[in-house]
Amino acid sequence: LLMDEPLAALDLKRKQEILPYLERLHRELAIPVIYVSHAPDEVARLADHLVLLDEGRAVASGALNEVLSRIDLPAAFADDAGVVIEACVAAHEADNLSRLEFPGGAIYVTRCQAEVGTWLRCRIHARDVSLALVPQVQTSILNCVSAVVVDLAPTDTPGHVLVKLDVAGEPLLARITQRSANKLDIRPGLALRAQIKAVALLA
Repeated sequence: LLMDEPLAALDLKRKQEILPYLERLHRELAIPVIYVSHAPDEVARLADHLVLLDEGRAVASGALNEVLSRIDLPAAFADDAGVVIEACVAAHEADNLSRLEFPGGAIYVTRCQAEVGTWLRCRIHARDVSLALVPQVQTSILNCVSAVVVDLAPTDTPGHVLVKLDVAGEPLLARITQRSANKLDIRPGLALRAQIKAVALLA
């Protein structure tokens, strides 16, 4: 099934209505789906394998997170750089939050409708991840996980760097300033804490 930008002409509300049907089709039909899109969030929500094209040439190909977490391709994703994690709904909290668990720990999202035990995809943008050398206290950021720095690369924005992290085997990206990277002496192998400001629930 070839789908060439099927949602391109729709507003955000209509896209949110149709995407669940595309996910269901992908899950229930035993046929390959080739989905062409310029929208990273649609790709993150639907894709298992990603081929990145630039001027008609394939510049990257592989499993979804393998390609999304490549920091040698920052210009391809620009401000949308980020990864997708699959997490299980562990509980619905009383204050309208849901707790999701994945190999790297637990994260909180705005209360979702999925039942406890359901596996969901979450999109974490690099711009929503901050780094700390020690656990923080008295902070509004609820999501904090242990991570190890894998690599760093400059971004398309002068003075910014993209940091690739390993969170219990799951890739995570953080976009920080070069000044912060220098101040914290961010380098491969450094163990630190990744604070996730916002998690976009995809499914």
